[in-house]
Amino acid sequence: MKKQVFIIAFATLGLSSCGLYRNYDRPSDIQTDGLYGTAQTGNTEQSLGAKAWREFFTDPQLQALIERGLAQNLNMRQLDLQIQEAQEYLKCSKLAYIPSLAIAPQGQLSSFDWSKPLKFYTVPLSASWQIGSIGSLRNAKKTAEVGVEQTRVAQQAVQQALVANIANIYYSLCMLDAQLAISEQTAKNWRESVELTRKLMAAGRSNKAAVAQSEANCYSVEANLLDLREGIIEAENALCTILGEAPHHIERSSLSAFQAPAAIETGIPLALLQNRPDVRQAELQLASKFYAVNSAKASFYPALTLSGTLGFTNNGSSIELSPGKWIWNALGQLAQPIFQNGRLRAQKRVAEMQQEEAKMAFQQSLVAAGNEVNTALVKLQTAQGKRQFIDGQIRALNDAVQATEALYKDNVSHQVNYLNVLTAQTGLLSAQLGQLANQYAVISATIELYQALGGGSLREN
Repeated sequence: MKKQVFIIAFATLGLSSCGLYRNYDRPSDIQTDGLYGTAQTGNTEQSLGAKAWREFFTDPQLQALIERGLAQNLNMRQLDLQIQEAQEYLKCSKLAYIPSLAIAPQGQLSSFDWSKPLKFYTVPLSASWQIGSIGSLRNAKKTAEVGVEQTRVAQQAVQQALVANIANIYYSLCMLDAQLAISEQTAKNWRESVELTRKLMAAGRSNKAAVAQSEANCYSVEANLLDLREGIIEAENALCTILGEAPHHIERSSLSAFQAPAAIETGIPLALLQNRPDVRQAELQLASKFYAVNSAKASFYPALTLSGTLGFTNNGSSIELSPGKWIWNALGQLAQPIFQNGRLRAQKRVAEMQQEEAKMAFQQSLVAAGNEVNTALVKLQTAQGKRQFIDGQIRALNDAVQATEALYKDNVSHQVNYLNVLTAQTGLLSAQLGQLANQYAVISATIELYQALGGGSLREN
C-alpha cells in the first residue's frame, strides 16, 4: 500500500510539462523605445530618478520636514500595516506545503443491563497532506509573493507623492516669502511717493489727480500684502496637514537654497520599469495575472491528498491506562476532474483575457510615464529659457522707473505726468513678482521631472 501511494505521488508531480512551474518574465513585445519622444536620455546611473531624495533635496530644513512627513503621515503608517498583513498571507501560502496534524482523543462508557460499564478510549494522531493539483500550491505562493511586493510598491508611490508634495509646498512658501518682501518694500516706497506727491502739489508742481492716483496705487499694494500673508498661512496649514501636525509656523530658508543638478539626465526609458512605482505596480499586476493563468491550467490536473492515522485503544479493558491495540491506517486519494460543465475552460479563458488586459495596462503605463517625463522636461527648459528675458525686462523697467521719477520730480518740460510714473512702477513690481514665480517654476518643474523619473520612491535608512 505504501509503495502504491508513493507511485501515485511521483506520477502526479511528474506531470509538469505544461509550464505551470515557470516564473513570470516580462513579455518581449513590450515597447520601451522612444518613450521620452525627443527628450534626452543619457546615463541611467546618473539619471535624476536614480538620486535618493536626501541627495536631491539638500536643504536641511526641507530634509527635516520630509523625515517628519514619512514618519508621521497616516497613509504611510497604514501601508506599513498592510505590508505586514500581506506578509502574513504569504506565510500561510508557504505553510500550505506542510502536512496538517491533529490529535483527537475520544472516550466512551458502555454498559449492558446496568452492569459495571466498560470504558473505551482511543488516542489517534491524524495527518493530512493535500499536495493539490500540479503547480496549484506553487502558483498560489507566487501570487502571494506578488501581493506583498504590490503593497510595498503602493507604499513607495505614497512616499514619492509625499516627498514631492512637501518639497513643492516648501518652495512655494519660499516664493511667497520673497514676494511678500518685495511687496512690503514696494508699499514702503509708494507711501513715500504719496507724501512726495502731496508736497509737490502743495508747491504747485503737481495736482490732486496725481495724489489720488498715488494713493490708489498704494492701497492696491497694501491689499495685495494681505493676500500674500493669507497665502502663506494656507500653505503652512496644508503642509502641517501632510505632516499630521496642528497648524504652526514652518521654518524655511529661501528659493536660492535649492541647488538644481548641474546636468539633468533622464536615463534610458527602461529605467522607468524599476524606478516608477505606478509602472512597477502595473507590471506586478501583470505578473499576478500570469500566475492566475497557471492556477487555472492547474485545475485541469489531478489533485493528490495523502492522509493517515496512528493511535491506540484499550479495547474495552477495565484497566484505565492500558493500551490494548495499536491502530494505523494510510490513504492516498487522487481526484481527476472529468466533466465540470465547461467551468474550468471558462475560468482559464477569463484568466487569459485578464492577463492580456493587464499587459495592455502595463504598456499604457509606460507610455503615460514617458509622456510625463517629456512634459516635465519641456516645462523645465521653458522656465529656464524665460529667465534671461525676465532679467532683461526687470533691468529695463528699473531704468524706466528711475527715469520717469526723475523727470516727474524735475517737471521742467511737463512731458511726464504721474500716470507715467505709476505705469513704470506697476510694471516693475509685476515683473519682480513674475521673476520669483519663474524661479519657483524652475524648481517645480525639476521636482516634477524627478518624480516622473521615479525619484523619491525608495525607502532610506
